Amino acid sequence: MGSVLAAASPSPAPAAAGGGPGVQGLVSVPPGFTMPSVPSTSGSDQRTADADPQLPNPGTYEECHRKCKEVFPLPMEGVRLVVNKGLSNHFQVCHTVTLSTLGDSGYRFGSTYVGTKQTGPAESFPVMVGDMDNTGSLNSQIIHQLTSAVRSKIAIQTQQHKFVNWQCDMEWRGEDFTAAVTLGNPDALVGSGILVGHYLQSITPALAMGGEVVYHRRPGEEGAVTSLLGRYTGDNCIATLTLGGAGAHATYYHKANDQLQIGVEFEANTRMQDTSTSFGYQLDVPKANLLFKGTVDSNWGVAATLEKKLLPLPLTLALGASLNHRKNKFQCGFGVTIG
Repeated sequence: MGSVLAAASPSPAPAAAGGGPGVQGLVSVPPGFTMPSVPSTSGSDQRTADADPQLPNPGTYEECHRKCKEVFPLPMEGVRLVVNKGLSNHFQVCHTVTLSTLGDSGYRFGSTYVGTKQTGPAESFPVMVGDMDNTGSLNSQIIHQLTSAVRSKIAIQTQQHKFVNWQCDMEWRGEDFTAAVTLGNPDALVGSGILVGHYLQSITPALAMGGEVVYHRRPGEEGAVTSLLGRYTGDNCIATLTLGGAGAHATYYHKANDQLQIGVEFEANTRMQDTSTSFGYQLDVPKANLLFKGTVDSNWGVAATLEKKLLPLPLTLALGASLNHRKNKFQCGFGVTIG
């Protein structure tokens, strides 16, 4: 559902260095929920349930490739200082200062509010998140659980005093499927907007399949793009494949043990006639409070980040660097997160 903002927004500047749990731009959606199973009371129903076990909810369409992408390091450039402060159990503020040689340097103030409607052990709604920089540009998002199966989200993005993007999402989670609709930047007077539809269905406990339809319209232009997705989930691995008119996207995630995770990503763009393959890994050393991520791709690019928690202090240090041998481009970054 977040593809609308990504498709309509201008290309962002390279991310500044950061090592904390903050999120670039709009924050991520909170983790999903699973509908509780209702036990049968009759013997025949019990035998039917034993013969045909209930399929699990497959999650959302946009989360299918996320597990692999989390293994790869985020690009870091410049210096970044993040200070998080919890004012209560429901309200938190964040101050961020960035110094960059490639993008814009500045200050951002962010706030997060979590409501009192608890739907799970770690889920409460509504969730309201926003941040504003020193130029007045705003990113905000509201997420609310309307019913046990329906969740809504509204996101707004401005640049100084102008509205750039806004979208409204509606998500419906059944026992073994998830359907979602996203409406982005609608303008009834001009006749423009973007409509995205997602559907993901569990075929077996390990296999889920679905599709995506993206329809866009503006004066003098109209079109639609469709894609199909398949995901296989094993005991310690996840393989996902997306095929569409624009190309193909495949990811493979494998958890070797509690410390080591690896991921492989393949992307093919038929319009640009370009393909790329990336290999990434994440190494967690809990005894040393270290987290290391690295990646290498087929475009002769390498990157790595190192995070160190200085316990018992609420302090996290981060170092990152990336090098593209083909373009002879190098950048590095340093980040400090307090709180």
